Amino acid sequence: MDKFCGNWETVSQENWDKVMKALEVGWLTRKAAAYATGYLNLSKKEGEADVYTLKWKITVKTGEADYKEGEEFDEETPDGRKVKSTVTMDGDTYNAVQRGQPADTHISRVIDEAGQMVETIKVKDIVCTRIYKPSEYVFC
Repeated sequence: MDKFCGNWETVSQENWDKVMKALEVGWLTRKAAAYATGYLNLSKKEGEADVYTLKWKITVKTGEADYKEGEEFDEETPDGRKVKSTVTMDGDTYNAVQRGQPADTHISRVIDEAGQMVETIKVKDIVCTRIYKPSEYVFC
């Protein structure tokens, strides 16, 4: 999981609007999110070697969650859903499952040969791919 630590910023996305629609995200929020740059930061929580902190920022909204690999935790998604999430590693793939309404979300992340993070999001039968590059943006 440590290879995913750092700052990331979206550079492209495919089917993002369809995934948000499947999650019943409102039209205005979907349109704003379609044009917003998303930022992620993953880090180890200071003083707790097996706890990670995932922070995100999209336009003017931010969020954060602390978790241990393989343990369920409460999370609020960028669209405001309250979900039960679990993060695991499968080889070099970071997997997250968000269980909640209106549908579960399955997220996998890998680092490609170019050093970019490729994120695949599955909701129902819809698949979205988002590409992130390492970012200079620093979370406060």
